[in-house]
Amino acid sequence: MDLSFLTIKKTHEYLKARKFSAKELVKAYFEKIKKINHKLNAYVLVCEEKALSAAENADKKFTDGTVDEKNLLTGIPYALKDIFNTKNIRTTCCSKILENFIPPYDATVVSKLNNAGALLLGKTNMDEFACGGSNEHSCFGPVKNPWDLSRVSGGSSGGSAAAVSADLCVFALGTDTGGSIREPASFCGCVGLKVTYGRVSRSGVTAFASSWDTIGPFAKTVEDAAIILQTIAGRDEKDSTTPDKNIPNYLENIDDGVSNLKIGIPKEYFSEGIEAGVRNIVMNGVKEYEKMGAKIVEISLPMTKYAVAAYYIATPAELSANLARFDSIRYGRKPLKEGKDLFDYYLNSRGEGFGDEIKRRIMIGTYVLSAGYYDAYYKKAQKVRTLIIKDFEEAFKKVDVIIAPVAPFPAFKIGEKLDDPISMYLADSLTIPINAAGVPAISIPAGFMKGDDFDLPVGMQIIGPQFSEDLLFQVGHAYQKATDWHTRRPNIV
Repeated sequence: MDLSFLTIKKTHEYLKARKFSAKELVKAYFEKIKKINHKLNAYVLVCEEKALSAAENADKKFTDGTVDEKNLLTGIPYALKDIFNTKNIRTTCCSKILENFIPPYDATVVSKLNNAGALLLGKTNMDEFACGGSNEHSCFGPVKNPWDLSRVSGGSSGGSAAAVSADLCVFALGTDTGGSIREPASFCGCVGLKVTYGRVSRSGVTAFASSWDTIGPFAKTVEDAAIILQTIAGRDEKDSTTPDKNIPNYLENIDDGVSNLKIGIPKEYFSEGIEAGVRNIVMNGVKEYEKMGAKIVEISLPMTKYAVAAYYIATPAELSANLARFDSIRYGRKPLKEGKDLFDYYLNSRGEGFGDEIKRRIMIGTYVLSAGYYDAYYKKAQKVRTLIIKDFEEAFKKVDVIIAPVAPFPAFKIGEKLDDPISMYLADSLTIPINAAGVPAISIPAGFMKGDDFDLPVGMQIIGPQFSEDLLFQVGHAYQKATDWHTRRPNIV
């Protein structure tokens, strides 16, 4: 069975027409995973038995004609970043400290997908506790880019992006705290959605920085991303940050086009530090929109230059507080040497269990929260975040959406930036401001740059006001109807 570019809509039509069964589909995916996952390292765990059992239930619904016509996810195989709790299925956050953790319950979004009849194929690789921009900080090793196996997939949700790009699932979920969905989507050539903060419940998802974390999908098309969000969005009593706000029909206006829409081009996102090839590809995308009737307006987001500094003060502070719960007593791996007292036990368990990047961020976070430094660092970072929010509020008084590059460059070589944390952190300089502001953004494939051996995907991000995901889908879908970049597939040999 050819699994190339099977979208949710196409797969649903084939299942409904009984061109193949859900069970046959799942078997085909597992065959492909067994064939090429060892080259990519995208999956860290597969759930073959459970997926086949769930597929039988889906097939019964199609046979009986009891599938809800509005539900397009029944029988659709998907993957989960290994940060989502899955009942009776190992969840490690790709950290040694959680190497044998089996959650007793599902995350809210997992329950929603299960109830919709989606079929979980397995858990995908990620940077440890979602801290990283290259997926090289995983206890399972790095994820390799499907377009060039010598390059990174992007982080922290690199496994999910690689799995979607390589057709090892129909869609996947990831998390985005500072760019961890959009950057891998750009590097791997698929669609990645960062939602408005609070649009999707974080309950049952291991926290990195609680006031920045968001949950979103990787998909092959903008339309598929809309279908997924329709299922996972909404208020959750288990997550107080999810507002009791109406969920629109995300497909209702998706074909409305961009005629007379005002698109903002922020000069700070096209300035020094952005590779010429990336700039040209995104500006070609802007020209495409202009041809469709959109009005292009140059805007300024002056606080952009402070976003990375604010992020790497505020998020490590939240991380250090959130990771304090991992003591290897209630759950998690026990230290090889327990020591003579509780202090030794904590020291050994965390020293052995946490990787270098996590230790670096915990130290930064603990430092900026310590007595005498809170006001100088953390409080000031929060004030900068408020100014970034105001930047976007002012911009959206002038334009409907904003278009910018996702990253300053395409996927870089594995190991290239590992010894230079600052250079690695700057890879997220164009995505972090969106998280600071709490607004939504979607990364869509916009073209390819010449690499050493292979062409490398480049993503374009479309940014909107809070809870404007329906508008982002409309704008992104218009581009995908006019271009075919999103249909290109890597040749993994």
